[in-house]
Amino acid sequence: QVQLVESGGGLVQAGGSLRLSCAASGRTGSTAAAGWFRQAPGKEREIVAVMSWSGHSVYYADSAKGRFTISRDNAKNTVYLQMNTLKPEETALYLCAVRPFNSGAPTSADDYRYWGQGTQVTVSS
Repeated sequence: QVQLVESGGGLVQAGGSLRLSCAASGRTGSTAAAGWFRQAPGKEREIVAVMSWSGHSVYYADSAKGRFTISRDNAKNTVYLQMNTLKPEETALYLCAVRPFNSGAPTSADDYRYWGQGTQVTVSS
């Protein structure tokens, strides 16, 4: 079993920045893909960014490229998402996801087994 706890969300003005963290505990395995997704009210869950265990494989949604950076500290079992130049339409619940025993960076939410409760990001205009 794996537990994920996100933090770092909040209210920010358009153009501002936030850094999200996701701390994992439990049996994450020797390798685990990890990533961030988001879900706004009435909308489907969508990918933001994912990263392989090694960090060599990284995927960003087009909307995140150039503004968001995913990183991880495997020694601390923590994944981060630095978000810059935030836009009001990016207001959503941001969720961390992990797939243990996977060396890649899956881009489908269905590929991830464990999910956190999410951290709310609200961007005001």
